[in-house]
Amino acid sequence: MTHTLYRERLAEVQKKLKDGEVLIVFAASHLIRNRDVEYKFRQDSDYYYLTGLDESDGILILKNSYKSIFVLPKDKEKEIWTGIRIGKEKAKELLNLDESFDTTEWESKLDEILVNQYTLYHFFGKNLVRDAKLIEWIHSLNQRSREGKFGPRRIESPDFLHWMRMFKSPAEIDALRESARITALGHERLMRESKPGMYEYELEAILESEYLKHGAWGGGYGHIVASGKNATILHYTSNNCKLNDGELVLVDSGAEKGYYTADVTRNFPVGKKFSSEQRAVYEVVLKAQKEAVSNTKEGVEFVAIHNQVVRTLVEGLKDLGLLRDSIDSILEQETFKKYYMHRTSHYLGMDVHDVGTYYQNGSSKKLESGQVITIEPGLYFDPTDLEIPEKFRGIGIRIEDDVLVQGSNPLNLTSMIPKEIDEIESRKN
Repeated sequence: MTHTLYRERLAEVQKKLKDGEVLIVFAASHLIRNRDVEYKFRQDSDYYYLTGLDESDGILILKNSYKSIFVLPKDKEKEIWTGIRIGKEKAKELLNLDESFDTTEWESKLDEILVNQYTLYHFFGKNLVRDAKLIEWIHSLNQRSREGKFGPRRIESPDFLHWMRMFKSPAEIDALRESARITALGHERLMRESKPGMYEYELEAILESEYLKHGAWGGGYGHIVASGKNATILHYTSNNCKLNDGELVLVDSGAEKGYYTADVTRNFPVGKKFSSEQRAVYEVVLKAQKEAVSNTKEGVEFVAIHNQVVRTLVEGLKDLGLLRDSIDSILEQETFKKYYMHRTSHYLGMDVHDVGTYYQNGSSKKLESGQVITIEPGLYFDPTDLEIPEKFRGIGIRIEDDVLVQGSNPLNLTSMIPKEIDEIESRKN
């Protein structure tokens, strides 16, 4: 990504702002892990999308004919400890801004930013203390009407920014391809190198090592490495159990590089082969997943993708003898949720569960070209449910790919990662 791209994004946002409207976007702050130890820093996605700056605590101000930024002040003593700061002059130059300031000037400039603005666009809820301060400041301005001054009368979420993020540019698609490429290297290593007696955390370490080795930030979310019955826990992250021969491993992991993440799930045997029951369940999920990938086309409703997956899974569950009523009855009563309890897709991009809405006025939105979504059906058989035949108990299968909507020809960005049974078993031998 070039600074020209970020300048273009700023200009596009400015065109969406009317007279008397101001957008404020805050950078992320460092978070404390424990005592004085911080978590690894990750920039706020909206702030990075508009600035390309990965420094903490910045504040971006946009009006239709004005743009400025507040950044950490240059401080030699602090920079010795935490690294060189960009400084206000450099930030102004890179983004072609009208003005730039040190963050120490924020409160002294806030009146000037908000005065006589009718609407404040701001993502409330990320920092409640900061939100309360903004509201207090606006209230204070509105008490000064006798001076001919007022503050914003409306506070709105800048949904137009998230609408922009829903549609990926060629540069963003390239970034997602690169994250997918690195993710493939990690998943393939696990298929080749995992064996009975290893621990889930060893597989997690292989993933993280492979991602970092190829320039990624690491995983775009917490790695799920779930062997055996742990695969029936949707967001299992303990990753501390031993791999046993005869079990499957479900791995849900995607590399994040350049602030764009992949999101992929694969399953493979700890040993060399799927058992007949594991194979039967896997084939049902794979059929549903491949059908849904093929149907990820412009104009198709989000809910239609999910409904198609559910019907195919229900048909498979009936064939396995696990559901016995008619398909219509099963769908109406939703008895399939015992085995498939989550949705099939979500947007993907800078965030693993990326921004964007799925319904409008109560109706499911339709897919549009340029969007990237996941396709991730699954089946999960509770190991403690005695009503489930013993041979199926504890099996958890999910298969997930990242798909670009491009007219009537969906592009699977993660198709290089093996998911056919014979491909997977060939890596185990």
